[in-house]
Amino acid sequence: MEGGAYVLICIFFGLAGGIVGKIKGSSFLLWFLIAAVLPGLGLLGAILYRYESDEPRRRCDGCGRIVPVHVTLCTSCGTDLDYPSDDERLPSEAVARGFRTSSP
Repeated sequence: MEGGAYVLICIFFGLAGGIVGKIKGSSFLLWFLIAAVLPGLGLLGAILYRYESDEPRRRCDGCGRIVPVHVTLCTSCGTDLDYPSDDERLPSEAVARGFRTSSP
């Protein structure tokens, strides 16, 4: 019965990690798997992981789509993006106020 208890613990840690990851804007499935395989460390990692909505953003030169700063290739149009200067960055508040984040 010990093996069944361990599997149950892994499932509950996986669910907790997946929910925390989803709240922070990341993938539920990814954090579920991490927290289920490494029950204590995976959940702690999900808790300490950054919020995706807090990431600085910028506008793609090719299509105008707003993408995170760390993206080097626009997934919409395929334009290679250089690291932006400080004046090209959009604060996360500007994105939340209504700038479009999808293709125009």
